[in-house]
Amino acid sequence: MTETQDLAIALVAALNERQQTVATAESCTGGWIAKAITDVSGSSACFGYGVVSYSNDAKMRMLNVPRLTLKDHGAVSEEVVRSMADGALRISDADFAVAVSGIAGPTGGSEEKPVGTVWFAFSRLTQEGPKTDTECLVFDGDREDVRLQSVTHALTRVLELVTA
Repeated sequence: MTETQDLAIALVAALNERQQTVATAESCTGGWIAKAITDVSGSSACFGYGVVSYSNDAKMRMLNVPRLTLKDHGAVSEEVVRSMADGALRISDADFAVAVSGIAGPTGGSEEKPVGTVWFAFSRLTQEGPKTDTECLVFDGDREDVRLQSVTHALTRVLELVTA
């Protein structure tokens, strides 16, 4: 069993134990986080929504990411993943949402945002309303490596939030 599978199993168990749910909003991972979760038996009790918003148009239409935010900051940015996670939380009524947008490569990088740059957002419902944390990591490796590391990191952080 892989680390990703182990994390997904632990996440599904933790969510089901707490009777909570998670939603995903994915760009560079193309639905891989949702796949990892739904590969686990019992995931239907804790996972109902996964949005693959690979294009900017999909981000705007499906997750209500403002056009100006995309124009001003680019799809791979803190502002966009925050909006993606908040949108996923809103449309799903889930307890948690994770959003990912990055540059998996081998092309598309720049000096400011090199290949391997991935932004993450983690939203959760609190008594005061939604709370969203963001982070940016730069992963090494080829396209597959960057995507796998992104999925593993996303699952790790959501599991940490659920079990905190």
